Amino acid sequence: MSSRTTTSSSAAAEHVILEDTKNKKKYKKGKFLGKGGFAKCFEVTCMSTGKIMAAKIVSKSLLTKPHQREKMSQEIRIHRSLTHKHIVNFISYFEDPDNVYMILELCGKKSLMELHKRRKAVTEPEARYILLQLLDAAIHLHKNKVIHRDLKLGNLFINDNMELKLGDFGLATRLDFDGERKRTLCGTPNYIAPEVLNKLGHSYEVDMWSIGCIMFTLLVGKPPFETTSLKDTYNKIKRNDYFVPPRVSTNAQMLIVKLLRPDPSQRPTAEQCLREDFFTTGYTPKSLPVSCLMMPPHFDTNITRMEARKPLREMGPNTPGQKTATNAASAKLTENNHVQSLDNANMNLVDLRQQITDVLKRGVRNDWTADLEDDLDHPMSAPLVWISKWVDYSDKYGLGYQLCNDTAGVLYNDSTRLLLAADNENLQYIERDGKEYFYKKSNPPSIDGVRKKIQLLRHFMDYMKDHLLTTGETKQPLDIDNLARWPCLHSWFRTSAGIILFLNNGTLQINFFTDHTKVILCPKLSAVSYINQKRQMKTFTLDQLGEKGCSQELHTRLQYAHSMIGRMLSSETAVGKLA
Repeated sequence: MSSRTTTSSSAAAEHVILEDTKNKKKYKKGKFLGKGGFAKCFEVTCMSTGKIMAAKIVSKSLLTKPHQREKMSQEIRIHRSLTHKHIVNFISYFEDPDNVYMILELCGKKSLMELHKRRKAVTEPEARYILLQLLDAAIHLHKNKVIHRDLKLGNLFINDNMELKLGDFGLATRLDFDGERKRTLCGTPNYIAPEVLNKLGHSYEVDMWSIGCIMFTLLVGKPPFETTSLKDTYNKIKRNDYFVPPRVSTNAQMLIVKLLRPDPSQRPTAEQCLREDFFTTGYTPKSLPVSCLMMPPHFDTNITRMEARKPLREMGPNTPGQKTATNAASAKLTENNHVQSLDNANMNLVDLRQQITDVLKRGVRNDWTADLEDDLDHPMSAPLVWISKWVDYSDKYGLGYQLCNDTAGVLYNDSTRLLLAADNENLQYIERDGKEYFYKKSNPPSIDGVRKKIQLLRHFMDYMKDHLLTTGETKQPLDIDNLARWPCLHSWFRTSAGIILFLNNGTLQINFFTDHTKVILCPKLSAVSYINQKRQMKTFTLDQLGEKGCSQELHTRLQYAHSMIGRMLSSETAVGKLA
């Protein structure tokens, strides 16, 4: 196949057009999505249908050796041969003198790696939901004699419907005959099987080992053999040296042990896994809310009835375990797992201060250019939500705000919180001690003052709608269901330079009054997003900025953020409006 790449200019912008001349298709190149290995990924729009897709672009300058070209060809052959609801859809491919282009299904919610960085451990119902879809994809691969050989969180993508999509077949291979054993040493260190390391030959069982590592990582919050050095990690894998914490349920532990058996012949197949007690006796939600990419979902008493053998335990990074509800009234109440404790909030701030310190030590990069900024842009680390509007009425009631997904909230002066989802129906009320209530707006709980607070929230919303512009790019409202839990405002304060907003998921946002720029800092992803005066957002990892340096513009704002974090850590008032 062949293509032409053309550029069309207008007064407003310059658009790159990718042209598949054989199939007579044109694609308008859009925003940068990320990079890895040899490829860069961009959002593209099919100019004939308007459908938005992803383009994986590989420069031919990186494919100069025969084995590199054959590896690229094999990836295309294998991926395009697979059609399954939990495999990234391969749409087409073409090339021009400079690049090879693969047009793929767009997975708008990024990958499980970003979920892992934000959440660490997830709940067991969430893990079941994810693993069942992964196993479904693995069954399809293995029936088609394909071994993926690089199953890991970063290759498990999530679409806008929160469905899992397996991608990146760069290391995949197809068996030529039953019983064949491949000999190539390949994979990602934390997920690589012992038979690969020992060069004993390998087959489908290496994928099952990787699924065991993925399951462990989802439930525990870190890979089973992770160390600070590659040599130590490989030695632990060879010794089968790992430990499953007792907070993981017995059924989950048993499946992990089976998947991580050192003898590949003793590991269950993907089909056999589906018959394990972990899947047959535990609750699996039909879908997950987008909010679970940041916060644990909340579950009601229906789960208790379905989770017949063992009480449901909710285990996020800051929630060591929650008792299940026992009646309809308490089902709407979850204690102390949404509003972070002082210690956890401070831990996020301490981590963030150190990350910024490293960037400031590197200093300003005097040769900072737009091209360098584009090269360092890391959209996979961009925030999922931020505060797009706010209004300060703290002299009487509190601070009202709106998240970029149209969820509205108020942090009241009495340190209670109220959030109304974008559907204008689902409400979440959080008492000052952290107790949560989830209910419909039409049927609020009989708690003193809540109905008045709902009326105040409505006034805040009306004011923001009529008088305030939205911060950052416009985002579609995210889906809402009865499992959703959104970040809320933990604390805030104003200075002469700006307003500092600290969300309870660890995100720190600073809006500067003079030039209306913003910085959004995430310690869990070690990332900073900068919204300039044109309301354009760029995201950078703090690790990269610490290595490469940053612009004077961003450096000045990070210095200010560093000083504000110090003020927050020294404040005796940890929740609500800081002095």
